[in-house]
Amino acid sequence: MAKAAVQTYKAGAKFIRISPYKVREVAAIIKGKHVDEARRILAFTPKAASFEMSKILESAIANAEHNFQVPQEELYVRFVSADEGVTIKRFRPRAQGRGFRIRKRTSHIQLELERRVGEVVDKPRRSTKAAKAADPATTGAKVSSGKKGAAKKPSAKKTSAAPKSESKAAKPAGTANKEPEKASTTTKKEGN
Repeated sequence: MAKAAVQTYKAGAKFIRISPYKVREVAAIIKGKHVDEARRILAFTPKAASFEMSKILESAIANAEHNFQVPQEELYVRFVSADEGVTIKRFRPRAQGRGFRIRKRTSHIQLELERRVGEVVDKPRRSTKAAKAADPATTGAKVSSGKKGAAKKPSAKKTSAAPKSESKAAKPAGTANKEPEKASTTTKKEGN
């Protein structure tokens, strides 16, 4: 059986004055993401290439909506490539009459979107004060559940007003050995 051809929606930019290596770092972050998530990622990525990439992403979304009447809720980033463009060469004067070559690299960026019908994207919701007040985890209330480690049990501490010398004699035989072990572990840590 042959797979049905996937409809893609493309946009690109050429001769962008950023190194392809730097553009590929940003491209790897948004590949495979929903277009809304890719927009958010690019908006908060502190890289120069993210601005150029967001312009190309917006162009590809506009191409899909205008030319093919595809709603942007169904679009995902399928493919992003940053190929090397022309390298602009400049020279910097150096000592003893030498010249040092400066390479100003350029990129050709291609971006493809694909349509995925039926996949639901969960948009992140903002937490409100009312939701936090209703949440027992944030209010400090203990919730008992069957999962191990979900809620810690309070440790039973002895509260005695007796001095330490008297309490040692009153301790059961099994607990008397625990104190020297703690002391020995602390000396091992101090030695490291």
